[in-house]
Amino acid sequence: MNQVVRPPKKPRTAPTDPSPLLRPSPLRPACKAKDRLLLWAPIKPHSTSDSRTTLSQSDIQHIYDVITHTWADSTKETYGSGLLAFHVFCDNRKIPESECAPAIPSIISAFISTLAGSYSGSAVSNYINGVRAWHTVHGLDWALNNTETDALLKAASSLAPPQSKRPPREPYTVDLLVSIRSHLDLSSPLHAATFACLTSAFYATTRVGKLTVKTLLSFDPLSHIKPSDIRMERDHQGNAITNIHLPKTKSAPNGEDINWARQNGPSDPQAALENHQRVNCPPSNGPLFAYRNSKTHKPLTKNKFLSVLASALKAAGRPPLQGHGIRIGSTLEYLLRNVPFDVVKVKGRWASDAFLVYLRRHAQILAPYMQAQPSLHKSFLRLTLSPAR
Repeated sequence: MNQVVRPPKKPRTAPTDPSPLLRPSPLRPACKAKDRLLLWAPIKPHSTSDSRTTLSQSDIQHIYDVITHTWADSTKETYGSGLLAFHVFCDNRKIPESECAPAIPSIISAFISTLAGSYSGSAVSNYINGVRAWHTVHGLDWALNNTETDALLKAASSLAPPQSKRPPREPYTVDLLVSIRSHLDLSSPLHAATFACLTSAFYATTRVGKLTVKTLLSFDPLSHIKPSDIRMERDHQGNAITNIHLPKTKSAPNGEDINWARQNGPSDPQAALENHQRVNCPPSNGPLFAYRNSKTHKPLTKNKFLSVLASALKAAGRPPLQGHGIRIGSTLEYLLRNVPFDVVKVKGRWASDAFLVYLRRHAQILAPYMQAQPSLHKSFLRLTLSPAR
């Protein structure tokens, strides 16, 4: 029999790094994306009328170092990607550095127009915010035609490719939590940690990313929750409340609290947490949702958390859901329990405007569930519909 000779497999290559498209410049040293706001320097660091030009270099550097703490590392990474895209755009068009910073309004408009149709509207907006943040860090004027810029950003959202638009996220419900539980083995360390994390996120109306870690090595006791951050309190009616202190978040650098109360039924977060602590005994100053793995503990990453839920949902005959659907479902659950909108807003730790934006963004998902309660649906529509002009 003749042996079939197959061509050798092509070696896998990493995604193309766009940085080689940049002209070499001492103003743009190689660094991590989150460090570009600070380390990439404009050709003219300050306007000549700025009083800071009389300060020493160490004083100016200190301003730079402090102001970059305005943004979380994840935001700086996104902004750094936008800054890279902006400089690639300028280099490709041979735009001189003096017109990039401070940016000429027509160049920003051209940059948005180039991105439109290839990126989601939110990505384009984040990239522009990144260029603006870079100006802020280095004391540069940011003077755009806001009317034109807003119109272009709105157009970029309309022109976004279909694959960049996320489908509406189905909400998690209490019944779904119970179904997931029935397809988990709560004596398993991983499953015990996952279900405790799920119920805590749901009943605390918080993002999963605040309860998990990004990677196995990214746990930071100054930023992530630990068993020592849990305390029991009582509300004005004397009901027991479990309070979890988040040491640091994007919106609250000094930390904030999330909480939930014991619930009736199999989705009770208190029972889930007690089971997790009994099965896993997480170290007091380690990740709260760490699970036993051989003789050590592993922190629960967001990807591992979602993969366990996806397997349980598949076993239940349900399609996998997005992690963000947990917060949507929690908001829906409390509203359907006739908890006032203002109370849900406070529980979710939203600023007033942010809460309204959240409701409008998810109106397509939340509204059908509220239609059976006319008074609730009326209030929801009043909050989510744009005001008459």
